Amino acid sequence: MRKTYVTKVPDASGVFLMASRIIASHGGNIVRANYNKAVDMHTFFVEVCAEPEEHEAIARDLKAKGFLTDQYDERKILMLALKLPNQPGSVTKPLEVLEKMHISISYVSDHVEPDGNQVLKLGILMEDTSTISKLLEELSQICETHVQDYEVTDRLLDSTVFYITFTNELRKTLSLSPKDANCLLIRSNKMMQVLDEQDKSPMQTFDYIRRFARFVADHHGAAFDAVVSRRELADDLTLHVIEPPCGSNTFVLEHGRELLFVDGGYSCFREEMLRILHSLFPDLEERRKTGYITHVDMDHTGLMSLWEETYMSENSRRDLLWESTGKPGFREQNPNHRPYFTISEIITSYEKPGTDHIVSVGEKMDDALISYIGSRSFAGRKWDIYEGAGGHVKGEIVIVCEELKLLFSGDIFVNVKGITPEQKEFNRLAPFLLTGVDEDPALAKQVRQALVSRFPGYTYCTGHGPVLTVG
Repeated sequence: MRKTYVTKVPDASGVFLMASRIIASHGGNIVRANYNKAVDMHTFFVEVCAEPEEHEAIARDLKAKGFLTDQYDERKILMLALKLPNQPGSVTKPLEVLEKMHISISYVSDHVEPDGNQVLKLGILMEDTSTISKLLEELSQICETHVQDYEVTDRLLDSTVFYITFTNELRKTLSLSPKDANCLLIRSNKMMQVLDEQDKSPMQTFDYIRRFARFVADHHGAAFDAVVSRRELADDLTLHVIEPPCGSNTFVLEHGRELLFVDGGYSCFREEMLRILHSLFPDLEERRKTGYITHVDMDHTGLMSLWEETYMSENSRRDLLWESTGKPGFREQNPNHRPYFTISEIITSYEKPGTDHIVSVGEKMDDALISYIGSRSFAGRKWDIYEGAGGHVKGEIVIVCEELKLLFSGDIFVNVKGITPEQKEFNRLAPFLLTGVDEDPALAKQVRQALVSRFPGYTYCTGHGPVLTVG
């Protein structure tokens, strides 16, 4: 374990040599030594790595020689590296933060990196960890902040260092803008507080978020290996199925020059999806395009701006209207979901859908598990719309063509059998693992059972996984 000793004697000459002999005699290893004139002309900071019993002996002998006082014995030094633009006055803001918070500096080093950025290294004399935690938060909002050579067991400070390190890692993985990186930092902090209050270890949850970000970053371009298939439903109607490595399935019904989409994946994979769509429909821009959104989770809305009209339930429309005015939607109204939801938005480059082309197909007015809310026509056929009770999320709909015995279930029903290894991996990293993908798992199960009971023998186009016939 590491510990910083603050040696204080009337005459500083020879103090470091004498202290080093005492430390070495008990098996201690000096890993850092600093002189802080701002704190005291006769004060040296010596950080030592040793076993607990060795530290006891070192402290006893240093104190016996008059090198220590009780006032300074338990102080620690935290080493920070601040990445700043190489321009006049760039160090002013972080130093003003330290001055405002009356934080003492025990070490300073400043240099320019090969990439042209300035790196300011600071040794911070740490007495009150709550103050240091606040300092780290403020510094991270000014510049990229790294904690170096860190070994402290204080829970508050450990948590702060953890989520700042986590944010810096995702900043690089996703090439985040300073604004998004700052938002990610704030949300990570809030998530840490939620987990802390529930006395839960954050390690697994944050590891899943980290892997989720890495998965998204690694599947752009040619790595976006979607499974694409087609089914002839009738002489005049073709169903195209796109199953991406991550995000919802996208279905396209082709009738003459018209295309009807059901769901649209993540915003961050819009270019990859457009590449697939252009391979299927070279004249995509000239076609009439409309779409349905089974529910407004961010992994279903990525293609909405491509469509002339988008159909959804009134509850889903209301959710997007709230979002467009800065109000929380149904998912974010749950305080435990909100930080996780926002982090997922940043990771997937979520773009808030426009609301001017949204058409409500109806509103659920009863407490039934599945309620009929309206009908639309496409390809000369009737398509009935049903809204579920909100087990997965409020506003969820099912689209049914009785003539074709075809059903689009959204995430009310998913098919985990037959998915690719990549899809299986992503399903384990789904962005709502903190509390589960369903708002009410028990209710979601009841809605799913009611759906299967009401539409047996239908072909189910599920939110995730291959198309299948149920019952």
